[in-house]
Amino acid sequence: MDMSTERYREYEACKLCPRKCGVNRYETKGYCNEGAALHVSRAALHMWEEPCISGANGSGTVFFSGCNMGCVFCQNRMISRGEIGKVISTDRLVEIFWEQKERGANNINLVTGDMFIPTIVTAIEKAKSDGFDLPFLLNTSSYLEVDSVKMLDGLVDIYLPDFKYIRDEDAVKYSNARGYVEAAKAAIDEMVRQCPVTEFVVEKNDSGSVNRNAEGESTSDYSDENKIMAKGVVVRHLLMPGMLIQAKMIVKYLYERYGDKIYISLMNQFTPNGELAQFPEINRKVTDRDYDSLVDYAANLGVTKGFMQVGETAKESFIPDFDMSGV
Repeated sequence: MDMSTERYREYEACKLCPRKCGVNRYETKGYCNEGAALHVSRAALHMWEEPCISGANGSGTVFFSGCNMGCVFCQNRMISRGEIGKVISTDRLVEIFWEQKERGANNINLVTGDMFIPTIVTAIEKAKSDGFDLPFLLNTSSYLEVDSVKMLDGLVDIYLPDFKYIRDEDAVKYSNARGYVEAAKAAIDEMVRQCPVTEFVVEKNDSGSVNRNAEGESTSDYSDENKIMAKGVVVRHLLMPGMLIQAKMIVKYLYERYGDKIYISLMNQFTPNGELAQFPEINRKVTDRDYDSLVDYAANLGVTKGFMQVGETAKESFIPDFDMSGV
């Protein structure tokens, strides 16, 4: 039997995420507001990821519509609720991969593709069979079933998961995601199992040459701006207003569990979306004092493999126009 046909049966009684809503997405939409057809809102170079992801050339993002989370502070609400996007075929998705490569992308960055993993697997297999050689990156909320992550084993080179909460009551209150903590821990465990070693290469120059270090080999250390991640896991945490203690708990958990196997990215770009009147405690930006305290805590804990944001990062430049560009 064609493996793609077999894996597409996942859509018939969907249990790809911990919600396990069980709907037939060929006939109706799941909680994620998506059916079985690929729904994409933007495909373009993105310059605002971590330096080892975007580099100078940019990350080849593909933004998928829909989301299985329900974050009240969502910055991408127009696509996360499935309101904007274009339905495309699997073959068209493969074409987009190649177009991103032609633009000079360092990688293919699959943003919130969690709802379409069976189809994404087929697209990556097709691209690789045709000689496609850029790293594939899954940019995810981590609210996934482990079996869904296992489908990507050997296909995704870089995982960029969020670790939003370590207290389930907050996951329920702000993201309507019961069981998030247990699910995220298990999903990230599987990602690290698949990609236990971090590898960087030198970013290609304008002529398309030089993609290894001086010795012609890859390196496991990110030491300068020219290094681009080729394999590995970068776990993100977005500091939220009034949640400094939770953020420190997350950093402690990640460092004690994975040590230097992963990179930790601490983010301060939380931006109120204008719809948080019912949640006044988070209806503001995070303070510099809290963010500095979090970064200092990570450093004192021993974290050396990580990224922090500097300057005024809570601004609209991080939110692209979801206008079906490149789709």
